[in-house]
Amino acid sequence: MARRRAPDTPATAASHSSEAETADQPAVNERKRSARLVHTAQDRYKRLERGRRTGLFVAAGKRFGEIDGGVYGGLMAIELFTTILPLIILGFGYFSGFASNASVGNLFVHQLGLTGSSAHTVRAAFGSSKALQSTWSVIGLLGWLVWGIPMAITVAGMFAKAWRREEFGLMQRLLRGLAWFVLYLVTLVVRERITFSRAFTPGPQVGLFLVSLIPVWLFWTLTPVILVRDGSRGKKFLAEAGLAGLVIDGVILALGTRIVFPHILSGWTLFGPIGVAMAVMTWCGVLGFGWVITACFSAVLWERAAPISVVAEAEADG
Repeated sequence: MARRRAPDTPATAASHSSEAETADQPAVNERKRSARLVHTAQDRYKRLERGRRTGLFVAAGKRFGEIDGGVYGGLMAIELFTTILPLIILGFGYFSGFASNASVGNLFVHQLGLTGSSAHTVRAAFGSSKALQSTWSVIGLLGWLVWGIPMAITVAGMFAKAWRREEFGLMQRLLRGLAWFVLYLVTLVVRERITFSRAFTPGPQVGLFLVSLIPVWLFWTLTPVILVRDGSRGKKFLAEAGLAGLVIDGVILALGTRIVFPHILSGWTLFGPIGVAMAVMTWCGVLGFGWVITACFSAVLWERAAPISVVAEAEADG
């Protein structure tokens, strides 16, 4: 006969309970430790967000994630390379009078500080502006502008999301995006002429570089007015928002590309024009993400500079 199990006494039950608690103790301790780490991280994040120096960067990073900035940066890179770059080349040719000695390659050479064989390869890859004159026609421009429609809509939509405003209708986004791009092209040409037309020694170049930041600041100050619904509200604070573009586009990207890009290009020039194309694609990626980051920083700067009532009304109405 099987032996019957003796019934548990209170002492035996207490012993079993103690053993179960002892077995579960590591899991309980691990949960408590995880909860403490999460709480500490949350407290640190809140302190960073409230901090005078770090709060701006934390808020801009949150805004970048909020609008899916990585997706927009990738779209910008592709559309810059396939559509906007050809329009920039055509626009540069027009502003230079389609001169036989003018080339958008010179623009890249100057902007990126290229010398030697790299500079020669870039100039040869782009050719002269004279060859583009036949493309400057209604039909030729219309073809590129049609391809530029997605880019215009993407830029307008991205800024609307970064500034937490309702997007314009499709046609308004298209027209405003095109107007923004034309203004960008004008700013690019003006900056090129200020920076490189008369300076051949380091001293004057530094001074002219600083002067060339003025049109960059004006461009990014006007950008919300063009692309964002009710973007002129709190207009006296837009100048501070424009500082984001001045620092990111005017200084960081400009100097960063002059330092880093020549090293990247030197490895690609061995492949000739296709190598230049791949290097330019890389540059388009950096520029596209730079625009998205600029939109996020400018929005946060405006929200911090403007009164809370103005910000609340703008976001509620927009």
